[in-house]
Amino acid sequence: MKTIKFFISLFVISCTLTILSCADNQKKAKEYLAVDEESTEKIIERGAYLVNAMGCNHCHSPKKMGPNGPEMIPKLMLSGFPSDRPIVKFNDTLIKSGFAIFYPDLTATAGPWGVSFAANLTPDDTGIGTWTESQFKKAFTEGKLKGLDNGRMLLPPMPWQDFKHLKDEDIHAIFKYLKSIKPVRNIVPPAVTPDNM
Repeated sequence: MKTIKFFISLFVISCTLTILSCADNQKKAKEYLAVDEESTEKIIERGAYLVNAMGCNHCHSPKKMGPNGPEMIPKLMLSGFPSDRPIVKFNDTLIKSGFAIFYPDLTATAGPWGVSFAANLTPDDTGIGTWTESQFKKAFTEGKLKGLDNGRMLLPPMPWQDFKHLKDEDIHAIFKYLKSIKPVRNIVPPAVTPDNM
């Protein structure tokens, strides 16, 4: 009888410890997830800070003319050169002598390299929606179009040479932020070569 009581007591203690352990694990899991969510929020905040501090909106966000010059159109933020906009033909002696000319809202630039258009950086499939973080890093720090090894180099005025010294955690934060913003469907036209300007 004492043996049975001993085993019953042992079983009850074991069950109690298991229940307490599960409750403790659930609490730890909730705390871990809360920390993880908070850290993801902080990473995205850091990315937003970097995107704004680095002036990405200057070229990648379409604008309308306001009382003080070009003003960003919030619903098109970081969506690149608008695909419904006509592509202007350039025939300028200044370009032939090395000068560059910006579209009024800065989303396209003509120069000796041809005409380059600011990319769609939103998480839509027409932007960086299908990109991996390693592709983004390669584009951002090595200047490879769409982060592809066999792609052409990014054209001016994209200052990728200035970004190649960024820390991995900064590139990660920028990528996370861009993946968190509102996707905008906008197929940016391909660059125009100098002979087709």
